[in-house]
Amino acid sequence: MNESEKLGENLKRIRTAKEISQGEISRILGVDKSFVSNIENGKTNPTLATIAKIAKAIGVSVGELMK
Repeated sequence: MNESEKLGENLKRIRTAKEISQGEISRILGVDKSFVSNIENGKTNPTLATIAKIAKAIGVSVGELMK
């Protein structure tokens, strides 16, 4: 499993555990919902700045999101 897939898996796991929709995250980030979906599916490699925004949006540290 590569880093993108790991990030996507963690994002999906944390997001669903906290009952946050992809739509909510996309609104917070100001991006399309498909962008969030692509991250969760390991199809896109977001920048560190985007990863930090996602972590903040779901209330975890960047480290927690990346582990």
